[in-house]
Amino acid sequence: MKDQTQNPFPRAEQHHTFWALILLGGFFGVYTFSVRGGVFCNAQTANIALFVMHLGLGDWARALYLLIPMSAYFSGTVLSEYLNRKLSHNRYLHWDVALMVFDIAVVIFLGLLPKSAPDQICQVMLNFICSMQFNTFRMNEGTPMATTFVTNHVRETGSHLVRSVMDKDARSAVLWKLHASMIGFFMLGGLISAFMCRFFDVRAIFGALPILLYVLIRLMKKAPSQNF
Repeated sequence: MKDQTQNPFPRAEQHHTFWALILLGGFFGVYTFSVRGGVFCNAQTANIALFVMHLGLGDWARALYLLIPMSAYFSGTVLSEYLNRKLSHNRYLHWDVALMVFDIAVVIFLGLLPKSAPDQICQVMLNFICSMQFNTFRMNEGTPMATTFVTNHVRETGSHLVRSVMDKDARSAVLWKLHASMIGFFMLGGLISAFMCRFFDVRAIFGALPILLYVLIRLMKKAPSQNF
């Protein structure tokens, strides 16, 4: 691993930031599925599959219910794209930092909600911030990567593993391990969430705060190559 002082990439694009963010992706996904309505907030493939399944079964109420997280995820993508462009030339407020502050506020708010509060509140807000995270953090030290789901990481791990073995490709030898590490951190986040949900129920979401604070502190520090 590169020494921090020698890493030319902005902190928003460094390995440690991506590992922390995908850990959050696993944490939030397990949280909403376990204790907040049985839907996934970190990605929408499963929700879309469930949506069309319920349509086909004639379960209109459940199908309409799934439109809530799906719409929130779409809205988060649109808003994050807009704000990222608006703040791209702002010297004092950077979008990735603002997003982490917003995420922390959302997690605190959701953690204080009573268990009796409608699950849709949590689903909408977590889908919203997961979507913004996915759309904002795209490049991991020059490699396109997702921070909220692992489907592509599974493919890339297998693909680069074969290339590294059969073609003796040095770059692929690095990339399959990096993608595999993203899968591992996603799984770790899910395990932590499942454990905390078991003992703390809806309050388990507070477990995301240390991770968010870690990312926020990293982003607020200047990387050597950045001129904020």
